[in-house]
Amino acid sequence: MLENIRESSQGLTAKIILGFIILTFAVAGIGSYTTAVDTSVAEVNGEKISQADFNKAYTAQRNRMAQQFGEMFNTLSENKEYMANFRQGVLENAISEKLIDQSSRDLGIRVSDQRIKQTIRQMPEFQSDGVFDNNRYLAVINQAGFYQSSDFRDYLRVEMTRQQLTQSLVASEFNLPYQEEMLSALQNQQRDIRFATISAKQFEASVEVTDEELNSYYQANQAMFQNQEKVQLEYIALDVDEIAKGIAITDEEVETFYQENITSYTQEERRRVSHILVEFGDDQDASKEKIDAIAARIAQGEDFAALAQELSDDSFSGENGGDLEWLETGVMEEAFEESAFALTDVGSVSDVVETSFGYHLIKLTAIEAEKVKALADVQEELHAQLSSDKAQDKFFELQQEVARLSFEFPDSLEDAASAADLSVQTSPWLARGGNSAPFNNAQLMETAFSDIVILEQLNSDIVEVNDKLAVVVRLKSYQEATVKPLTEVQEGIKTTLVAQKSTEEAQTLAADLLAEFTSGADISAQLAEVNAAFEEHKAITRFGSAIDSSISKEAYVLPHPSEGNISAATVTLANGDLALLEVQAVSAVDAAQVDPSLAQQQVQMLAQSAYKSFVDALRAEAKITTKDISNLTVQNQY
Repeated sequence: MLENIRESSQGLTAKIILGFIILTFAVAGIGSYTTAVDTSVAEVNGEKISQADFNKAYTAQRNRMAQQFGEMFNTLSENKEYMANFRQGVLENAISEKLIDQSSRDLGIRVSDQRIKQTIRQMPEFQSDGVFDNNRYLAVINQAGFYQSSDFRDYLRVEMTRQQLTQSLVASEFNLPYQEEMLSALQNQQRDIRFATISAKQFEASVEVTDEELNSYYQANQAMFQNQEKVQLEYIALDVDEIAKGIAITDEEVETFYQENITSYTQEERRRVSHILVEFGDDQDASKEKIDAIAARIAQGEDFAALAQELSDDSFSGENGGDLEWLETGVMEEAFEESAFALTDVGSVSDVVETSFGYHLIKLTAIEAEKVKALADVQEELHAQLSSDKAQDKFFELQQEVARLSFEFPDSLEDAASAADLSVQTSPWLARGGNSAPFNNAQLMETAFSDIVILEQLNSDIVEVNDKLAVVVRLKSYQEATVKPLTEVQEGIKTTLVAQKSTEEAQTLAADLLAEFTSGADISAQLAEVNAAFEEHKAITRFGSAIDSSISKEAYVLPHPSEGNISAATVTLANGDLALLEVQAVSAVDAAQVDPSLAQQQVQMLAQSAYKSFVDALRAEAKITTKDISNLTVQNQY
């Protein structure tokens, strides 16, 4: 058959057709380059913010919110208006970051390759037992979506450059004593108030809700009445603890590791010393004469501890006879340490020793010889450690292999499972939140509900749930979100509408009473008719008052009362009740001293304000164009 095709293609007609096909592809290729679609979401001073970059920022911020707020964020994410504002916030932040990057370039701020390398090696995420592990480094950055180490270095360089500029702005902020005093005075202020609470519940009996109102509320709030979408997944799970069960460690390996790391099981010789310190002061010669005189008194038999308590400038140790407790090498200054370890007999005293602190006399009070833990004492511990270390290495190795195979064979988990000697498991039905481990992980559930899993029905990327568990999922079954019928939810809607209407009636009444009250009328009788009366509270504070927080907050918003001017307002409480509030007096309370943390908080606020002002100034001078992102399809990035 192939021979026939080859012979047929040699004819003139076939060559003409082939020429047209080639020409078509050539023209189409040129067109694709000359009419490329601009997918950027914004342009800042001529530099574009791509949709891919926006997608990454959106997904990262969404994952952070999901981890922080859990089920609450899942509920919020169903609100289209909230998510529209959320997207816009991500875009505005991306624009600010682009402006910071441009400003950093203009200011010549750079981060060297050496500093990038040093930072990476010091990051605990890339270390095993406190030492940089290159295999772990590559596995972690691959999991984060950086498939080339250069990509991660470029990302880190951008972040560190931004941090340099940000720190230069915020670290230079300071506040003045009078500002601290003003803020302290405001925070310590007290107010005398009175308020009357009008219960909304008393109006419920007279409230009527029509079928039309029920249906309108139902139609306008469909998202509130949805059965959540759910997925059932097939998945494979790489677990370090399970891998460790299959790893055999020999006694020879344990002994070899013990000998190679003997220093870890060795406690060096320790010495307990006491000292007498005479600081240099303004006259170093006089200090030398003083320490020499003390040395002479010790030589004549006077008690070292008594002299330390009486004469040592180190008052803290002096109270305990100069005792510095157990001393190990590398803790004290070299001269002090050399003299301390040169003493051989308990009770002996050194000659005068000079350090940056002053002159010392050192007395050896005890010696604890070097101790080495026997192999038998640590064998079980070493066996577990070696098993865990090998399992962790195998975990990273298999993780990369599973990631590769699940990508190369995206229509099944069998190949990846077989390579790692795993079984394909089936999950229970899962919602976006409220699942049991490991499906309570925000990133894993974001992946489970991603387009690649639900729409394309392919294997997911591997998700590192924690340091010991990595999971790949694919869709087994999907249940769409459905709206509950009106008959099922109408009682709940009716309760909501009755409460709303009752609160509205209470608001109307409270507004009428407020108007009379601020005109100077006595409204005690009207309040009594609705089972309400003023209750007084003296010296309430801005924070921590026992009264409803809505009332105390409004009390500190209202202006100071003055002659002929009643300071009053209505407040809607969380339960729907209304309060008629009056501020009767304001008093200043002098704090004994300004809280040090208050100054720190104020500096932080000033720093945030300075940073915002800087970005606002950049925005004012920048040429920024944005596109409508309300209908933008955001693909999850992992």
